Amino acid sequence: MMQGQTVILADLDQRILAKHLIDIAPAGAVANIREATRSSEQNAKMWAMLSDIARAAPEGRKMPTETWKAAFMSALGHEIMWQPGLDGNPPFPAGFRSSRLTKAQMADLITFIAEYGDRHGVRWSGPGEVAA
Repeated sequence: MMQGQTVILADLDQRILAKHLIDIAPAGAVANIREATRSSEQNAKMWAMLSDIARAAPEGRKMPTETWKAAFMSALGHEIMWQPGLDGNPPFPAGFRSSRLTKAQMADLITFIAEYGDRHGVRWSGPGEVAA
């Protein structure tokens, strides 16, 4: 049985390899071509910014970083589901994952967070540039 392999289509050599792997794949094999997901640097930048926003509590909103993340993703049109809390606790966000965002979508999210924070006087703990 053929072991799965991920190929990043960075240049002609990787494209040739991907075509070869498709040619030798057994019947019923699955190929998934998709845009690359967000980088580790983008993820770290997002969480640092969300921590800064949570500390600043703009508009008096005292929310944990996960809730801020859900609010920003929802504002950009990413699907968020809110589930009822247990034993009378408030609802919590579910069904969203920034790990599934493309690099471009993550850059948009970081830019949106930065714009919101700048408008509300958030003091950033890291460099002010957006990770791409």
